[in-house]
Amino acid sequence: MADLLQKDWTKLLEEDNNALVLDVRTQDEVDLGIIPNALHIDIYKGQGFIEEIEKLDKSKTYFVYCKAGGRSAQACAVMNQLGFENTHNLIGGFSEWQGEVALKE
Repeated sequence: MADLLQKDWTKLLEEDNNALVLDVRTQDEVDLGIIPNALHIDIYKGQGFIEEIEKLDKSKTYFVYCKAGGRSAQACAVMNQLGFENTHNLIGGFSEWQGEVALKE
């Protein structure tokens, strides 16, 4: 897992053709906006979170964020334990995000 500032996180994301953005916030937080094209899996779902994560392709690179960076760091650690080798945590999370924001349908 790498803890990255937004400029580094977005640079690596743009350069990686095998990447997926993962939002681990609650549904209420996601309703306020989401990084475009992010997959949403709420880390507070406990075992449900792990079950959803295990369905993902372990060969991809995951760019993970939450509101401030704490839950996404936990999510990266869990993913690493489950065999995901490339996870990147967004320091400061969505609350410090300076890029595009989408509203999830």
